[in-house]
Amino acid sequence: MCAQPILEREDQMQRLSAALAEASAGHGHIVLVSGEAGIGKTSFVEHFAETVRKPACVVSGHCDPLFTPTPLGPLYDIARQSNGRLLELLESGAPRAALFSSLLGLVGTAEGAYVVVIEDIHWADEATLDLVKYLGRRIASTRILLVLTYRDDEVAGQPSLRRLLGDLAASKSTLRIELPRLSMEAVRVLVADRPVDPAELHRQTSGNPFYVTEVLSSGSRGVPATVRDAVLARAARLAPAGRAVLDAAAVIGSRIDPAMLEKVLGGAVEGLGDCIQIGVLEVDDGGIAFRHELGRKAVLCDMDPARRRELNRLAFEALKNAGHRRSDLALLVQYAAGAGDSDAVIEYGVAAAQAATSAGAHRQAVAHYARVIEHAADRPDEERAGYCEAYAEECAIVDALPEAERARRLAVELRRATGNRLKEGENLAELAWPLVRSGRNAAAEATIRQAIVVLEALPPSRHLANAYRIQAHLTMLDRDCPVAVRLGHQAIALAERFGDKVTIAAVENVIGSALMTSGEGEEGLAHLQRSIALGREIGFDSVVGNGLMNIGSSWGELYRLAEAEQSLAEGIAYTAERDLDYANHYMHAWLALIRLYQGRWEEAATIARGVIARPDASVISRIMALVALGRVHARRGDADPGPVLDEALELATQTGTLQRLAPVRAARAEAAWLAGDGARAAAEARAAYDLATRHSHRWFTGELLLWRTLGGDGIDLPTWAAAPFLWQLKGSWRRAAEAWGALGCVYERARALAEGDHAAQIEALEIFTELGAAPAAAALRQRMRDAGVRRIPRGPRQSTRQNAFGLTTRELQILGCLSTGLTNSGIGLKLHVSPKTVDHHVSSVLSKLGAASRGEAARIGRAKQLIA
Repeated sequence: MCAQPILEREDQMQRLSAALAEASAGHGHIVLVSGEAGIGKTSFVEHFAETVRKPACVVSGHCDPLFTPTPLGPLYDIARQSNGRLLELLESGAPRAALFSSLLGLVGTAEGAYVVVIEDIHWADEATLDLVKYLGRRIASTRILLVLTYRDDEVAGQPSLRRLLGDLAASKSTLRIELPRLSMEAVRVLVADRPVDPAELHRQTSGNPFYVTEVLSSGSRGVPATVRDAVLARAARLAPAGRAVLDAAAVIGSRIDPAMLEKVLGGAVEGLGDCIQIGVLEVDDGGIAFRHELGRKAVLCDMDPARRRELNRLAFEALKNAGHRRSDLALLVQYAAGAGDSDAVIEYGVAAAQAATSAGAHRQAVAHYARVIEHAADRPDEERAGYCEAYAEECAIVDALPEAERARRLAVELRRATGNRLKEGENLAELAWPLVRSGRNAAAEATIRQAIVVLEALPPSRHLANAYRIQAHLTMLDRDCPVAVRLGHQAIALAERFGDKVTIAAVENVIGSALMTSGEGEEGLAHLQRSIALGREIGFDSVVGNGLMNIGSSWGELYRLAEAEQSLAEGIAYTAERDLDYANHYMHAWLALIRLYQGRWEEAATIARGVIARPDASVISRIMALVALGRVHARRGDADPGPVLDEALELATQTGTLQRLAPVRAARAEAAWLAGDGARAAAEARAAYDLATRHSHRWFTGELLLWRTLGGDGIDLPTWAAAPFLWQLKGSWRRAAEAWGALGCVYERARALAEGDHAAQIEALEIFTELGAAPAAAALRQRMRDAGVRRIPRGPRQSTRQNAFGLTTRELQILGCLSTGLTNSGIGLKLHVSPKTVDHHVSSVLSKLGAASRGEAARIGRAKQLIA
């Protein structure tokens, strides 16, 4: 049946073959094969695999349409087709890093090309998507051709898949193949001499190959209204024995083990041949499969509910008694749920959730625990509370905060009802996390106080140590750092009595963050590094991820951009590989802010929009991303920052914390100032100033002080505020500019230079122009005109307009220096500018040319005749 759908696929097949040829030469590729359901993706890929199987080694895996997918399901398929080592690692629950590297070692070191096919990734679990990402990052230097199929109409509702496809699309090693519908001519070929009007068939099926072939095979008069009708018309031709086989196969799944089918039917499989003959089922790699998932769904929907429950029960018993494997747990849960067997759903659902957690597939763990809770309504309260706690933990990891809160509150009620005060206190303490991450800090602080009251009435425990730790953390978030450090040491002292390394690691994180943000950078960093090391030792990924997150964001809060960028890059990679979405989202938000300060505004806006678009991003991640995007809009003057910063203020006000309110108020003050409203700028800064000074935060105080002063507030300058702001306010513009330049803050440096002499103002104007900072540039030009300055540069220079990349004269000079291999210091000496200024120009050149390195920029420059 697979020859027909290959019609009108010659061009796509040639592109796939060309990608294989490049892979054979050591330049691996990813091929994304997309199209609607029934378009023929599987037939297309199978045809290609058959034609290349001799010159290349081919392995394939499938993502099955289960309620909750099996973690790394396709990897199990691939492992069974390759050596035994990979399968042993999978069944033993080995860490994902070992699994992924084992697969890469298997397929990436082959002498010839290795084709790896993963079908239907729109049904993939999180761990499988991470596997694809892992291979994608390393594929360019291998002989691997990774072919992925997916339904393009399933992407929109799946953020994880959408992000993965976006990441892959940015790689030069990625090739997209979209399979179109069949033309009228192709439908005419398929109709052949049947008494069917090809034009009418094409009109009603829109050229969908599966629908066309189903109609032609159904034997119906006329064209059925839906694919379902076409499939059922074909199934209606089966004798009772054949329909019994078809029903059982539909329950078992898209791919059917013949031995399993025989057990479910008690050996009565004589109708199997008829199912294959009419084309609903087909033989597939030694097994049996539905020709399309649409056909299986049609059969399931048509089945009597009682019959479906009985077949699910039989399938469950057959799989359970066959000595199931780790990879079968999700199937067992599905069969048990279909059979209405709550006890089995609970037993195997918990096991499946734990297996998903160990594989890093936290979203699948959430789905399993949700089903367990649904089926555990009649279980004892103590047991239900345990399921709620596990569910809340997994929900928190994937940023499903409303569900995490709901589960924790239910756990509190259940523990209280059973008189388990210790667990009641523990859950009250843990409830603080979804609350604070939702921006409800006051509620979180009330909850943790309640937890401590409960736990302090009991003998000392590790639970009380954990509650002290959470209280310290909440205090640190409000930047009441000395108190946070004191509470942290109190938590460590109690945790050490119980050997509670998890709490100790987490408290080291809190103490380190408190010290760093209060200006004790190196001492704080040492605590955070101890936290990370202990987290790695005990295998606690979230502690490691949070440690990297807090190092990066703390350096960012102190304007230590280089250190922040390095820590955030490490943390983003670490958390992405482990589904630690909360930390990953927050670090992306902070990376947007770092890009803002570095003058890489388009990158900042793109990253910020990415965070804002994530429906599961926490409130605090959203706030910081909104701040970054709002400031880009304000500084460029290309969009109204008001709506963005209004939302940021609404969310930050809920938290009531300096950590959120100060950045938002500063951004709003700057936006008002750039709009020419000094009074509003001062009012915005005034709204958070007292909070910043009360907590002695040098950098928040410094910026808010700047906007208050520029807005007309007469105010004493606190000597402890951050030096670059103080120097600018005291008129020491040169020292301020040098300080901002040393930190890598391009726009802030130009803002200080704008307060200087004529030469400094010209340099500031050039920087503003290159950044696209239209409001600041316009304001500076007006000040210079008011001061009687003539010959003020206006807008992008003629040389900038004459090259397609928009490079300025200075940037063209920099590009020429890059082509000669000069370092930043060497370029600075040649052009009489500072290395920091050179660094800014180099970053701008790379960004405008879309180059990944200095060498690539030079090659582009020569190719486009931008340099000699």
